[in-house]
Amino acid sequence: MSTSNIRTGVIGYGLSGRVFHAPFIDVVEGYELSKISTSNPERIALAHKRYASTEIVPDAENIINDPNIDLVLVTSPNTDHFRWAKEALLAGKHAVVEKPFTINVAEADELIKLAKKQNKVLSVYHNRRFTSDTKTVKKLLDSGLLGEIVDYETHFDRYRTDPRPNGAWREQTLPGSGIFYDLGSHLIDQALWFFGMPKAVTAEINKQRPWANVDDHFDVRLHYTNFTATLKSGMICRIPGPTYMLHGTNGSFVKYGLDVQEATLDGGAKPFGKDWGKEPQDIWGTLNAEYKGVKISGKIESELGDYKDYFINLRDAINGKGELAVKAEEARDVMRIIELAFQSSKEKRTITVE
Repeated sequence: MSTSNIRTGVIGYGLSGRVFHAPFIDVVEGYELSKISTSNPERIALAHKRYASTEIVPDAENIINDPNIDLVLVTSPNTDHFRWAKEALLAGKHAVVEKPFTINVAEADELIKLAKKQNKVLSVYHNRRFTSDTKTVKKLLDSGLLGEIVDYETHFDRYRTDPRPNGAWREQTLPGSGIFYDLGSHLIDQALWFFGMPKAVTAEINKQRPWANVDDHFDVRLHYTNFTATLKSGMICRIPGPTYMLHGTNGSFVKYGLDVQEATLDGGAKPFGKDWGKEPQDIWGTLNAEYKGVKISGKIESELGDYKDYFINLRDAINGKGELAVKAEEARDVMRIIELAFQSSKEKRTITVE
């Protein structure tokens, strides 16, 4: 493919399309935000306001069937991820799918096979590899500063006791709904990026709010050779648990608070500037370690978070100038863990990863 701008269509303009995709296609060099599909009047007005030169179309087919579109970003509800990604690939376009990749492993495998056949780039938007907290933990792990990890725990906690207004699809009894598909896919991808596939999975996935139709709490254990990774999330957590807590033979690291990019983007800010993704000092993580006889204790500055790095890498991969950072095969492994975790929770036993 030439290095001219990658003409991009965004399917959907809910939270994902509005906050996590369109702003980056708009500002990252090498892309053209050609089309956004939405039929919601309020979202149409907002998209027109923010992207005056972008065509707003009523349906996904208008993007899929446009021969001028090079890349399709699928930000629709989970039930439609497979459908639109498949149609985009069949139409000869590159595709990015919002997480979770698909509803099951079989769909993921079919898309991976199709992308190879079509010789197109297929990626999944596991954006939390590009947050300040995750980048900080990855740097610590790669440095060996903590020594051999003996315990790992991560939380994605929220507090909301009432249903979302207007019957949000994530709270309806639909394939791919519930907190585990939504937030669990983040925590699983992070763990697999840090440590690879586990040996076994033990999970409890349940409902804590009396009105809930789908899961709103999970406690998942990924069993590795020498330690267990604990992944937790709930919707009745007035005091959230640690975003990350790692204990190693040389030290410990504990981090609270979420990456600042989502809240900044949700307020309408454009993702650029030297302080983009910079965390305030009060949510920096705490390190207590001893390395080569040197004792280190106190707050350590978080790495800068930047979702732009995902789109820069994607652009380079499409143009044949770099290796894809988030591969579809990795996202398929996330789906595998999701399936095993649901099986473990249902059967109330530990499931071996084969």
